[in-house]
Amino acid sequence: MSRKQYSFMILILGSLATISPFSIDMYLPGFPRIATDLNTTIDKVQLSLTGYLIGICIGQVLYGPLLDRFGRKTPLYAGLAIYIMASIGCALTSSVEALVVMRFFQAIGGCVGLVSSQALVSDLFTKDKRAEVFSMITLVIAVSPMIAPTVGGYVTAAFGWNWVFIILAFITLLILGGIYFFLPTGKMPDSTVSLKPRAVLNSYFTVIKQPQFLIYTMAGGLATAAPFAYIAGSSDVFMNIYKVSEQQYGWIFAFLAVAMIGSTQLNHFLLKKYNSEQIIKTTLLYQSVVGTLLVLGVYNNWYNLYTLIGMMFIFLTGQGLTGPNTSALSLAPFKKHTGSASALMGSWRMGAGAIISIIVSVLHNNTAIPMVAMMAACSLVSLVILFVGNATVNNSARNSDVESEVSVLL
Repeated sequence: MSRKQYSFMILILGSLATISPFSIDMYLPGFPRIATDLNTTIDKVQLSLTGYLIGICIGQVLYGPLLDRFGRKTPLYAGLAIYIMASIGCALTSSVEALVVMRFFQAIGGCVGLVSSQALVSDLFTKDKRAEVFSMITLVIAVSPMIAPTVGGYVTAAFGWNWVFIILAFITLLILGGIYFFLPTGKMPDSTVSLKPRAVLNSYFTVIKQPQFLIYTMAGGLATAAPFAYIAGSSDVFMNIYKVSEQQYGWIFAFLAVAMIGSTQLNHFLLKKYNSEQIIKTTLLYQSVVGTLLVLGVYNNWYNLYTLIGMMFIFLTGQGLTGPNTSALSLAPFKKHTGSASALMGSWRMGAGAIISIIVSVLHNNTAIPMVAMMAACSLVSLVILFVGNATVNNSARNSDVESEVSVLL
């Protein structure tokens, strides 16, 4: 394809993948108003974020086999239609419980964008180009936190939080039109893929048995869950503890998003000199150190508003390096089961994010400790999984080679 077609393809896939990030980020400045209007507390409003993440986790597992069986576009149309209707439901809700339920169904529909965009990368690009493409898509996704909370803050201040969900429905309708007219079909439907529960489970089991997938999906999922600790706790930390306004919070969120954008661009150049595995190990080590300093600094009151933002900027710089590289390495071993592999990878990432956001909500104590502690823990545990997993696989490979040599000698 030409350079223009290539860029346009990245834009479409990136826009498709931003549906859920926009849905997560755009309503964050409205948390205090939502709590007031629905006669509840912020920690209960945070559960609407958790409900969304749980919906993504479940939905991606469902879409994986559907994308392999019916091709990419039919499940896309169905999922985005559900998303639009649920978004309108969110705008009309009158209780926090109803909001949590509507957010769950909004996620069930919208998460098709995450799964299908990753599967389409494997369909449309060669193996040596996928890490680069994932980096470009991550760049488009990384722009959304700059735009979404800022726009959400101004919309909430001017019209109310309900209009955030109306705008999300309208944006998704535009994306749906772009998919219909401009997005290539990708992999065609495969009638040999069974949707019977036993066959679906066997397909997922085949994916899980692949050591490379398991290691990089587990490590990458926890690494990419760190921003969800930040997302879940940041509105409370900045707006209630540091007393910033809705608009100021949007700009802080936008500034911190620059960290991910810059590192995504950096990843494009690093891949010319280093492989994805080297980049991931170095990044997780660096984030573990910075995360530990964040926890120590908050606990000992070293940071004011500006130094806390600065330290979080340094930490979040690593997110643009871990995400695309772990995605590329997780999906690299597959051809036939790409949709299922994408679904499992995305489901684990959102599931980990949901768990982390629940922990941040449960540990809520009017300090930044729950937020930064979970950010640091995600990086540290990811680093351990990566080193232990690779060491185990390498040891098994060496033992297998020894057994083969013994068999030959006998």
